[in-house]
Amino acid sequence: MKKHNVWGAVSVVLLGSAGSAVAQSQVNLYGLLDTSITYVNNANANGDNLWAMGSGNLLGNRWGLKGSEDLGGGLRAIFTLENGFNPNTGALNQGGRMFGRQSFVGIDSAQMGTLTLGRQYDPLADLVWPVTGDFYFGSVFATPGDVDNYDTSSRTSNAIKYTSPVIAGLQFEGMYALGGVAGRTGSGQTWSAGISYNNGPLSVAGGYFYAANSNPAVGGVRTTWSGTSDGTFDGSLVNGAYISAKSIGIARAAARYSFAAFNVGIDYSNALYRPDGMSTFASTEKYDTGRGYLTFQADPRLLFGVGYSFTRATGDAGARYHQVSLGADYTLSKRTDIYLVGAWQKANGSQRTTTGGLQDAQASVGSYGYGGKSTQSVVALGLRHKF
Repeated sequence: MKKHNVWGAVSVVLLGSAGSAVAQSQVNLYGLLDTSITYVNNANANGDNLWAMGSGNLLGNRWGLKGSEDLGGGLRAIFTLENGFNPNTGALNQGGRMFGRQSFVGIDSAQMGTLTLGRQYDPLADLVWPVTGDFYFGSVFATPGDVDNYDTSSRTSNAIKYTSPVIAGLQFEGMYALGGVAGRTGSGQTWSAGISYNNGPLSVAGGYFYAANSNPAVGGVRTTWSGTSDGTFDGSLVNGAYISAKSIGIARAAARYSFAAFNVGIDYSNALYRPDGMSTFASTEKYDTGRGYLTFQADPRLLFGVGYSFTRATGDAGARYHQVSLGADYTLSKRTDIYLVGAWQKANGSQRTTTGGLQDAQASVGSYGYGGKSTQSVVALGLRHKF
């Protein structure tokens, strides 16, 4: 339920001693609040229903600072500090980090591209996510358990990322995150690469993401996920048994075509959770997901959308997940909109449990983390404001 797309900013000019500094340096303050009344059917193993305040359904709540300085010669120094929080409680998200959504500094050149260092989104989140149904209607369009980071909940710390300029509609990103473990270069490392192409009504993007788990003490057994990547375990009912994986590998591809008042899109993802001798499971678990969606701009203020996804889990355990998603968003102003979104999911087959056994597959929409029965419905009526 945490997104990375930045919606608008209010510029605050930093005044320097020289008048020219006003034109050369600036800091932007921006933010977003997204909260809702949420209903969940079959929210636990007893099949109980839940009414609760939700947050971050369409986009994750945030406030941040984004700045730049003109260095001359077509170069700019840039930085972003972005905080994530829950507006219903005031609590910090992203494990309590002050700037857990993003925190990086870099150099930007219109001709050469952008180099950034710090805590960042990976190339799949930057390039593939904007082509998906999640871009329009958020978490209810995401994969069961968000096993492939479709909802862009994971970020990567200690990352070095290069973003190319757009050339004839093409753009490339590459990222590598240093594990920081002495004598173990690959321990906890993350790397990713992606490419996108945008030309008129057609948008296509794809890429690969790899994250390694940090090694435990010699002779130990992993019981959790650690490393430069946050991992993909928000919806732990679906993939929580694989939190001790040696590595996670995710391949994704997406395409969208726009015509008249419509957008139609398809995408595919493959997520692999690989074990080693220190994992608590023995065989690689694979999640293959195919999706399609359609949006309709009924008028300049009103957007409708519908989507379907099918996820197949194989390897260590076998399960199937069918999901239908719906959304409507109405713009009240340039900064404020109201929305109604929902999803219904059906699961069958078996899942590995966190204690090592097998259970009947449980439906769990997106990265919400609720589940306990073979079907589940989630509906959210929300208000979003950007500043």
